[in-house]
Amino acid sequence: MKIKYNLLKTEKNTKARLGIIDTNYGSYETPMFMPVGTRAALKGLTTEQVKQCNAGIILANTYHLWLRPGEDVIDHAGGLHKFMNYDGPILTDSGGFQVFSLIKEKDKDKSITEEYVQFKSHIDGKTLLLSPELSIKIQNKLDSDIAMSFDECPPASADYDYLKNSVERTIRWAKRGKAVHNNPNQALFGIVQGGPYEDLRKYSATETVKIDFDGYSIGGVANDGESKEDMYKAIDYSVCYLPEDKVRYLMGVGDPIDIIEGVIRGVDIFDCVLPTRIARHGQAFTKHGKINLHNAKFIEDFTPIDQECDCYTCTHYTKSYLRHLITVGESLGGSLLSIHNIRFLIKLTEDLRKAIKENNILEYRDNFIKNYNKKNTD
Repeated sequence: MKIKYNLLKTEKNTKARLGIIDTNYGSYETPMFMPVGTRAALKGLTTEQVKQCNAGIILANTYHLWLRPGEDVIDHAGGLHKFMNYDGPILTDSGGFQVFSLIKEKDKDKSITEEYVQFKSHIDGKTLLLSPELSIKIQNKLDSDIAMSFDECPPASADYDYLKNSVERTIRWAKRGKAVHNNPNQALFGIVQGGPYEDLRKYSATETVKIDFDGYSIGGVANDGESKEDMYKAIDYSVCYLPEDKVRYLMGVGDPIDIIEGVIRGVDIFDCVLPTRIARHGQAFTKHGKINLHNAKFIEDFTPIDQECDCYTCTHYTKSYLRHLITVGESLGGSLLSIHNIRFLIKLTEDLRKAIKENNILEYRDNFIKNYNKKNTD
């Protein structure tokens, strides 16, 4: 079956929503943070360790899996779930973000056509073409639970005219992708673009909803150079035109405060590589902000990252030991910090669900920000 979203409650003071996503692998409450396993693996972690973080949906990347090992290999393995041994729901992004990031600014006019996007492989420099139809056909073979439409991912610096043309192209691509989607057990999500402009977001959202997708995502946020104000505007301008009975997904957002602000504005699910990326650089989320385990003050700190955290790392290891692993280059250090950071963001969404149930999410946000901004780290 395809996923189904059930809205349970809207918080009385905001647009924050409590819901349940029913999948072939069980039911999961929202708001939810989804860890990212780009190449069908979360860096340094087994799928069992990811599940122990209480993860629900996880992500894999269409572009990377298309190149290696190839969608046919995964199809022959029985689909992505069997290939990576994950018995939970999986979302595959379209590959659009990665593809557009590979196109140099000077080449955009000739690389982005109505039919497809032309770019060079990051592996061997080979010229590749990816179209809306091909992206969907690859995702059909990957057999993820949720596939994403192929959209144009404009930079934060794009002007109004560029964004207007981009939005219109993305809508045309969305229709083409849906026309070839033929996996009956796979949901297909549409993507709303439009930068920080209210009229473009409204147009993108209303036209995308007309195509009738199984869920909707808000794209074009969390770009380099984008202000927080523009991000929050983009969410506000998009959410109000999305149906209440479908999942709302904010793509690429993993900063704790941004997750809270997104939930308050009516977003259900989030994803980001941030928790594992900063872990590999020795950083960990705490309720008082990020800490850097390279810092010498942790040499003889024999306490966990967070006394109240229930993750495997915090219940077994100290900051002193973690600092040792990081400073000597042991990969175990990045793995253990990844476990903590993923669990931190998942626990954050669990706390947000509780705040929605108790109708005090604004109070929760204010207290969280007050603690998170304390300068007791780095």
